[in-house]
Amino acid sequence: MKNIISIVTFVSLFMMSCNKDFIDIAPVDTVSIDALFKTDKDFNDAVIGIYGSLQDQYQDMWLFGDMRGDDSWDELVKNTAAAMDNFTINNDDNVLRDTWRNYYVTISRCNMLLARIEQADPAVVKNKDLYIGEARFIRALAYFDMVRIFGDVQMITKPITIEESYTKGRESVEKIYNEVIIPDLLDAETKLPGSYSGSDVGRATMGAAKSILGKVYMTRHEFVKAEAKLKEVTTMGYALLEDYNDLFDYMKDEHHSEYIFDIEYEEGLGGEGNCFTTNFTPKNPELAEFYGVTGGQNGNNNAPPHLFEIFEPGDVRKDVTAANGHTDADGNFIPLIPTSNDVATFTKKYMVRLLTSCDSRANWKVIRYADVLLLYAEALNENGKTVEALGYLNQVRERGGVDPVEGLSQSETRDKIYMERRFELSFEGHRWFDLVRTGRALEVMAPLGMKDYMTVFPIPLAQIQLMNDLEIFPQNTGYN
Repeated sequence: MKNIISIVTFVSLFMMSCNKDFIDIAPVDTVSIDALFKTDKDFNDAVIGIYGSLQDQYQDMWLFGDMRGDDSWDELVKNTAAAMDNFTINNDDNVLRDTWRNYYVTISRCNMLLARIEQADPAVVKNKDLYIGEARFIRALAYFDMVRIFGDVQMITKPITIEESYTKGRESVEKIYNEVIIPDLLDAETKLPGSYSGSDVGRATMGAAKSILGKVYMTRHEFVKAEAKLKEVTTMGYALLEDYNDLFDYMKDEHHSEYIFDIEYEEGLGGEGNCFTTNFTPKNPELAEFYGVTGGQNGNNNAPPHLFEIFEPGDVRKDVTAANGHTDADGNFIPLIPTSNDVATFTKKYMVRLLTSCDSRANWKVIRYADVLLLYAEALNENGKTVEALGYLNQVRERGGVDPVEGLSQSETRDKIYMERRFELSFEGHRWFDLVRTGRALEVMAPLGMKDYMTVFPIPLAQIQLMNDLEIFPQNTGYN
């Protein structure tokens, strides 16, 4: 999958965009586009291009999921990362503009494929259902991210003209969940396979659709539906890796028993790598040499002091999650010495040998099985099945090297699950969204600058100006 994304020729299909600052709009009746959608291979190439469009957006997901929360901070206080960290981001920040654009490029590509494949002959397009499932899965994922980041957004589910695009106001989060995200995932899970082989490994599966749908239900506090859907995932053959550290050993196969869905990256393929390793490695030359990271280091996404303190004794996840130095080949610990230009902490979750800046092979883990187990435990507990919930919580705890817990009340179990998600998933883009979906964001983040309206981000100023109609396209409350 990683290699396929880099070699698919996709320019002809989606470089017809009329306004890159808005959404990727191609003319509805374009003969050249029709000519591209003929064979099974044509549609397969189009689907691979949709996956490729996610690579750009997920380069910045750490800013939304990690930096906005309390388990990551911007130690050097610079630019967008600091604004995310301090709740001072402006509506004209480039990361907001790019995020909006990236997701609508992805959504537009999904809409184009779905529109063109509807009349395709199954005898010619033999994988028709598969491609529909993949497009609907990706569109649902894109809209799920969008409503969690921006709140109400435009709901576009088919190719539209430029004129139509200016009439598309923001639709409610509820409507987008009910009419796009949930129906897309329900359909996708019936069309996607349980697994792939060969070069197709890395594409969306039935398990990925069920897992994201379970998270959607958890976000909406539909705990009965979440329990049922997440239980299905636990019967599909997924299993925790025995060694937590193997999750972040990128010289091994990333498509293991705990893998469910990643954003795929690869080094040395001309733009198919990511900037995670470059961005998160301290500028310390000795540490960079030890890990083989060349081409520059930015020292972003740092572990705050409290993150070192909350882990229980013996928790094997602490060392890879939050580090303040490294152990050299002789077993000597070399601490990081903070300076005006460098940081004192970092996470090892994206440390991999790197020959060129922003060419890391480390995938972004959208959802993995430990996440599902903790969500399932949370759903069970909310449904009054606390004893059963503890069993799934303890699977994750024991893999982490800490003792199981028992005899807890529902409230104590809820708090324990919330903490366990921090131990297990820090720096994987979950903390901020967990705080918001569980209603704890303001309580936790107010001391760090959060106001009550900041559960969503500002709509990009460029989009407000482009639409120029506050009746159908207003700014989010508090950001005017």
